[in-house]
Amino acid sequence: MGVRIAIGGATGNVGRELLRILLERGFPADELVPLASARSAGSVIHAAGQTLEVRDLFEHDFAGTDILFLSAGAEVSRRISPKAAAAGCVVIDNSSAFRLAGDVPLIVPEVNGDRIGEWQKRRILPVGNCAAIPLAMVLAPLAREVALRRVVMSTYQSVSGAGRAGLEKLARQSRSARYDGRSMSWPDGWGGGEAAPLAFNVVPRIGAFLEDGSTGEEEKVVAETARMLGFDVRMAVTCVRVPVMVGHSASVNIEFASALGAARAREILAAAPGVALLDEPDKDRFAMPLFVEGRDEVFVSRLRDDVSLDSGLSLWIVSDNLRKGAALNAVQIGEALLDDAAFRAHLARRRSSVLRLVSQAA
Repeated sequence: MGVRIAIGGATGNVGRELLRILLERGFPADELVPLASARSAGSVIHAAGQTLEVRDLFEHDFAGTDILFLSAGAEVSRRISPKAAAAGCVVIDNSSAFRLAGDVPLIVPEVNGDRIGEWQKRRILPVGNCAAIPLAMVLAPLAREVALRRVVMSTYQSVSGAGRAGLEKLARQSRSARYDGRSMSWPDGWGGGEAAPLAFNVVPRIGAFLEDGSTGEEEKVVAETARMLGFDVRMAVTCVRVPVMVGHSASVNIEFASALGAARAREILAAAPGVALLDEPDKDRFAMPLFVEGRDEVFVSRLRDDVSLDSGLSLWIVSDNLRKGAALNAVQIGEALLDDAAFRAHLARRRSSVLRLVSQAA
């Protein structure tokens, strides 16, 4: 049974990647409707030989949509997701709006895909943070072998995580910046946080600062990783924006309750679904964002024992944040839905209801 799907935020970075991945993976859609703001309504998107007209997200009737892939930000999601769910549509939401809601699961199919049946609670399935997803995919198989005691992570997150505006800002600044050997002149002015220069710079702040000195992004990674794993873990996280277009990297140190060892960790991660080892120091081969763009795997490099601990590992993680960190994970959730018997029964009831209405009208 094919499904009727819509992509909210179809003209954005993640929305375009969603459409690309849906077509790549042959998602069985009887209907595919791109949705965006009123400003973009009426424009067209070309994909796989098709020309799709963008419709207004806020005017769309979700009674005719089975799955909404929504990538339009938390504020929009809070307005649209409950409305769509009330109409019988299941929302797979890439924003942070519902990630910490106690009555919805935060699913990474390779980690906790057995929770897909919980879609029935609210018909809203949030997609996790783009730095937390790859971390959970690495931690989960290791934690099944030996319990985790503590995780310390520093991220190096690309500007695409800030949307199209981030990409455009880095491109503009890279073209216009002038370096004279001592200082840099910036046409956009100077400031911290979102106003800080991106080109030739690293910015140790993503999200607003909180009372404890951490940032919103760091708080998300800690809270969401625990939800994905299904247990709390002591974590210290520092999130940094770097002048990279696509691809998030992370330096991770893991302390275990007892010794695991790099050799055994390598065996575990080599067998972990969705994880790829690229760790050949003798050939100077390791994962970098420039070379993982467009790839689905979460890459692990620099895997080694932490000599400062009796039971610790250090490693390097890189993934395409627009794919596994957002769009791909959303599509995989959609694929898991299609395999869920309760969801298929839900679709059948919706189709039967439409047929009855048509029959009565005739």
